Amino acid sequence: MTSRNTIALSRRALLRSACATGLFYSGLPLLQGALAYSANPGLSLIADPDNLLDLPEGFTYRVVSRTGGVMSDGLLRPGRPDGMACFSDPDSADRCILMRNHENWPDTEDGSPFGPDEALADRLTAAQLYDRKADGRPFTGGVTKTVYNMKSGEIEQDMLALAGTTGNCAGGATPWGSWLSCEESDVTRGDGAGKPHGFVFEVPSSATGPVDAIPLTAMGRFTHEAAAVDPDNGIVYLTEDNSEGLFYRFIPNEPGELAKGGRLQALAIRGWKSADTSNWPRDWGGGGAGSFETGRDYEVEWLDMEDVEAPDGDLAERGFAAGAARFTRGEGMAFGRQTPDSPGDVFFNCTNGGAARTGQVWRYRPGADGSAGILTMLYESPGPDTLDLCDNLAIAPWGDLILCEDGAGDQYLRGLTPDGTIYDLARNAHPDGSEFCGACFSPDGDVLFVNIQEPGITLAIAGPWASIRNG
Repeated sequence: MTSRNTIALSRRALLRSACATGLFYSGLPLLQGALAYSANPGLSLIADPDNLLDLPEGFTYRVVSRTGGVMSDGLLRPGRPDGMACFSDPDSADRCILMRNHENWPDTEDGSPFGPDEALADRLTAAQLYDRKADGRPFTGGVTKTVYNMKSGEIEQDMLALAGTTGNCAGGATPWGSWLSCEESDVTRGDGAGKPHGFVFEVPSSATGPVDAIPLTAMGRFTHEAAAVDPDNGIVYLTEDNSEGLFYRFIPNEPGELAKGGRLQALAIRGWKSADTSNWPRDWGGGGAGSFETGRDYEVEWLDMEDVEAPDGDLAERGFAAGAARFTRGEGMAFGRQTPDSPGDVFFNCTNGGAARTGQVWRYRPGADGSAGILTMLYESPGPDTLDLCDNLAIAPWGDLILCEDGAGDQYLRGLTPDGTIYDLARNAHPDGSEFCGACFSPDGDVLFVNIQEPGITLAIAGPWASIRNG
C-alpha cells in the first residue's frame, strides 16, 4: 500500500473559499433556555419491520456498510464506527466521500481491519501503523475512507486511511478537505502501548491508502473528542471527553498547516476563576443546579497552556487550577454561520452535564479576528425521556441541531430547534440498542449519514426534509 498525505489545493485558498461559501444555517438563535419537547412536531416515528431504524413517514434508509466485510484494499471493514464527515467527490456530483472513525480500544477483541490473527497488519509500513501493543499486536483503531454513490446506493471504493491508533471517537472536517481524527484514549508506555496516545491525527479525504500516522502533538495530549475549524482564521476548537475536562482552541502558526505547530489555549469565564459549568448538584461535586444559567451570555478569555504533550496526563487539571472553566464530558461539535456575513458559531455538547446529568448544548461565538468571544449554554436536558446523553452533533441544512444519543435506554437521533424544542428524528430499533454516532449531511443536504456503533452499521437516510424544516 502506498502512503499519501497530499492535498492538491492551497489550504490558504481553501480557507478563503470556506469564508466565502461556508456552512450556513437558517436558525439557532439564542434558545432562551426553553425546555420544550415534542415527539415530533408534525411527525411520528414508524416502526421498521426490519428492526433497524424507525423513521418518520416518507423517510427511508439504506445500509451503506456493515462491520466485517472485505474492503477494496483487501483489509476488513473495522468495527465500532464513530465520528464521521462527508466530503464532496471532486470527480462526480453523484458520489461523496465518507471519512469515518473506528473507536476500537486497546482491549477491543473484535472488529480489527487486520483479521482475527492480525496478519494483514504486515501489509503496512512502520510509518503507516502508529503503534503496537506490548505483545506486538497492532492497535486497531483508525479511520476508513468510503467512496459512496448516492444515486446507486453502492460503495465504489473503501479502504483503511489511518491505522495503529486507539479510541478514535469523534473529530472534525477541515475547510481544506481533511478529517481530524481524535484519540479519546490516552494510554501510553507502561499501559501496554509502545507510544503515547491521546492525540489528533490529520487524514486527507484524497488519501489513496493509509497515510503516515503523524500525531499533531502541539494540539495537546488528552482524551480528545471532537474538533471544529473556524474558516475565518483556521483556529481549531477541541472538546475533551472527561468529566473534569476543558474546552480548548488551537491557534496554528500557519492557518491550514496544522503540522507546523501553534498555540493551545483553554477557555476561562471572565471574572469567574475555575468555573464549574456542570450544574451538577453539590453532592455530586458540582456547583449546584442552575449555577450556570441557560441562555445567559458569558464573556470569556483564553489561557495559554504549557507542556501540552502532558506526559502525566494532567493537562486539564493544570488548566483548571490556572482558572480555566471545567466542562463535563465535552463531545460532538460543529461550526456554522447564519449568513455569509454573520459571525461563525461553534456548537458543542456536554454528554452528562446538567442537573439531571443527561446533557447540555453550548454555543461559543468567537470575537472579531479570533479574539475572546461569548459562551452561552443553549439547552440543558431536564431528563432522559427528553434528551439522554447527547454525544455527536451535526448542523442540519435548515438550522436545527441533530443530536446523537448515547444513553441507557432507547437510542434516538433528536433534533433541537431554534426555539428550544426537542423532537425525535429516528430511533435505533436494532436489538443491540447501541449509540448513534457520526451524523453528517451530504454536500447537497439531501442525505443524512449516521452510524449505529454496535454491531457496526453505517446508514444513509433520505426523505422530505422540508416537512421537518416547515413542521
